[in-house]
Amino acid sequence: MKQVNITYPTEKKKLYSLLKTQLIALTDGVPHMLANFSNASALLNQALTDINWVGFYFIKENQLVLGTFQGKPACIEIKIGNGVCGTAVSQNKTIVVENVHDFPGHIACDSASNSEIVIPIHAHDKIIGVLDIDSPIFSRFDEEDKKGLEMLVRVLEEML
Repeated sequence: MKQVNITYPTEKKKLYSLLKTQLIALTDGVPHMLANFSNASALLNQALTDINWVGFYFIKENQLVLGTFQGKPACIEIKIGNGVCGTAVSQNKTIVVENVHDFPGHIACDSASNSEIVIPIHAHDKIIGVLDIDSPIFSRFDEEDKKGLEMLVRVLEEML
């Protein structure tokens, strides 16, 4: 396969629109969950600026277990309700944290992380995991990131 270098738009609405198109192309007709989530984490790592970790955790035996990701080694198990990921699951909502050092119970897998966004993933009307993205930049994630990443998670949910 020929490698193509892509210059991603800096305007977030255009960026997330392009990422949606690319994610649909990567997952369309592919019945392999592991492959699809692996490609999704690679795509986001390639396209998003100022991040140091992007990946997925999946619920297994009432805890989150590390899935596919891009970045430094990460925490393997997170209890539901703990940290930003576990809190997003227990509250069933996207959580944007401007400063992880101010988040009660934050789990620091990488001390370089300063902000984080976590989006729950659903299948058959229940949460099965989360998309987790960390940044070394304080307040890296805003409402446009939230909307755009939630849209990308919906693409993955439809694939499930």
